[in-house]
Amino acid sequence: MVKLIVGLGNPGSKYKDTKHNIGFMVIDKIATKLDITFTEDKIFKAEVGSSFINGEKIYFVKPITFMNKSGEAVHALLSYYGLDVSDLLVIYDDLDMEVGKIRFRQKGSAGGHNGIKSIIAHIGTQEFDRVKVGIGRPAPKMTVINHVMSSFQGDDAILIAEAIDKVDNAVNYYLQEEDFEKVMRRFNG
Repeated sequence: MVKLIVGLGNPGSKYKDTKHNIGFMVIDKIATKLDITFTEDKIFKAEVGSSFINGEKIYFVKPITFMNKSGEAVHALLSYYGLDVSDLLVIYDDLDMEVGKIRFRQKGSAGGHNGIKSIIAHIGTQEFDRVKVGIGRPAPKMTVINHVMSSFQGDDAILIAEAIDKVDNAVNYYLQEEDFEKVMRRFNG
């Protein structure tokens, strides 16, 4: 068995700690704990690292296509490894949830998220496992772009660090149990 765990974000130091890069932050946290090294693969348009967990090969992925084209990397990797969408888990930010809240879903629309729109367009379905991490709405008079491209400050930084730890634990649980419904029951709410 093989699984693909994808964190969404934008490549480059300019975007490193921005709200839109929460998927990358989670993948980096997991990679640090598992001592995973990433290599940039230009064919897949992604940074890819891997590990064996319970006899399964797990690929951890950070697309380098920029958010709006994330589906290119996801589709290329699914196709190359002959994986089904049931082997895919995507981690990304959500504006419509409070900072630090997390939600696990098995399917759904993009909800305005361009990275998810791209994945749906490239793989041809909305039915894949995902983890949404709340980044909150922009402050009054702040644009959505400025909000998602800003870093977490003050209490929000504490909340997001706790959320990253929770998602890390949930992904580890998911890789042990392999039952996403159990993960949803345990970690949602």
